[in-house]
Amino acid sequence: MEVAGTEGCFVGMGEGQVTEKKKSVKSATRPTAKNADGEGAVLAKIAAMPEPYRDMGERLHAIIKASAPALSPRVWYGMPGYAKGGKVICFFRGGQMFEERYMTLGFNSNANLDEGAMWPIAFALTELTPAEEARIVALVKKAVS
Repeated sequence: MEVAGTEGCFVGMGEGQVTEKKKSVKSATRPTAKNADGEGAVLAKIAAMPEPYRDMGERLHAIIKASAPALSPRVWYGMPGYAKGGKVICFFRGGQMFEERYMTLGFNSNANLDEGAMWPIAFALTELTPAEEARIVALVKKAVS
């Protein structure tokens, strides 16, 4: 059985990897009952983050869910991600992942953030103040519009 959105994405993968990829794509597009597992996995990833990233991750999760309820939480390459139609729109990671001094909030190519010929797709966060939170709300809403 072919899963929608998987055509041509299995080049160089073994049979087991193809099966896992299809399951991942298929589960990301299922309704909320299946996505509840995605949220649990995302919350577990956030809980495993060291401070101060854990607190910021919990807040980012709440901001993203409130700003774009249509996005489904899922773990994406080991990071909390938020998908629409099976495609991850935004994600974040703690600085410990790549030994950085900041948390990263990123957006993928499916996010509607285009502004002319050049625009930012990732942001470094050292803290979340009300100003940053308001900017993130605006970015997430624009990304899913």
